[in-house]
Amino acid sequence: MLLKSLLPAAAAVQMAAAQELMRFGCSQLTIDRIDPLVEPGNLPSAHMHQIIGGNSLNASMAPVDHDPPTVSTCTSCTYSEDFSNYWTANLYFRARNGTYKRVPQFANLGLGVQAGMTVYYIRGYSPSATVKAFPAGFRMLVGDPMNRAAATMQKGLCYRCEANMEQNPFGGAPCTGQDTQAFPKQACGGGWRVSVHFPTCWDGKNLDSPDHKSHVAYPASGTFESGGACPSTHPVRMPQIMYEIMFDTRAFNNKAEWPADGSQPFVWSMNDTTGFGLHGDYLFGWKGDALQRAMDGKCSGDRCAPLQRQTDQAAIDCVKSQSVKEDIGDQWLTGLPGW
Repeated sequence: MLLKSLLPAAAAVQMAAAQELMRFGCSQLTIDRIDPLVEPGNLPSAHMHQIIGGNSLNASMAPVDHDPPTVSTCTSCTYSEDFSNYWTANLYFRARNGTYKRVPQFANLGLGVQAGMTVYYIRGYSPSATVKAFPAGFRMLVGDPMNRAAATMQKGLCYRCEANMEQNPFGGAPCTGQDTQAFPKQACGGGWRVSVHFPTCWDGKNLDSPDHKSHVAYPASGTFESGGACPSTHPVRMPQIMYEIMFDTRAFNNKAEWPADGSQPFVWSMNDTTGFGLHGDYLFGWKGDALQRAMDGKCSGDRCAPLQRQTDQAAIDCVKSQSVKEDIGDQWLTGLPGW
């Protein structure tokens, strides 16, 4: 949506060229209670996730012996050399009677996938800057599933209440304007756009860290978009990854079904009713030097000559069955999965 809904078409094309960003769709791979980054090996993990990317996903995925491009046989992303895995929590509606139902996802404007997410790799506005692709085995986390306060929420995590499904009128950049850190409190005629931005500076040494965050950082001054320099502790400039998740909340806009006390009715799968627990996980899995070629070639959009693209249907067809067999909430549940 960053290209399609922020600006008129001509301006959007200019913005894409200036910012040098890849924007592509990934269909739903699976909805499962596993978390190979924070809870490796645990079946089930603490809460439910919606996951996209390579189908070699499993509960362990230790970087020393798991190479996604080698062991995956398909990917739910339209760039067919991208076997990375990307995931966030699931969103549920909590009805007045105490039951729960999963909020479905839909494809972003201009993309032909199903559910899943829109993924961005943003090179930024500095054409002369060297942007290094992530190395094999790299992984990271942004946000905190246990956070319940705005003051301790990482930047670049936000919600937009869309007025209509055409996403008009055009808005500003993610996490600006009327976007909120907390769940929207009103009924939204076009559902929600949820934005998740990752840090852009790497220490150049560690593929991961105990908290899955310390090996990465934000620019020391300025912003990534303005070409802000990385801190000396994390000198390697990486592409900025951003997720956009579109949730179709329209079926839950009847205020008569909302809690009697007037509180907002949505909850993340980790039992967060505030929205401040928004987080995203990333496990790198591009094939060979494909992502570096994309950065060097200043790729934009979801079609770029240095990369291979599969059909939207091939991405849709790449699915994986649940590791933890349980109801994900497409019908009403008496409680959240795992709670």
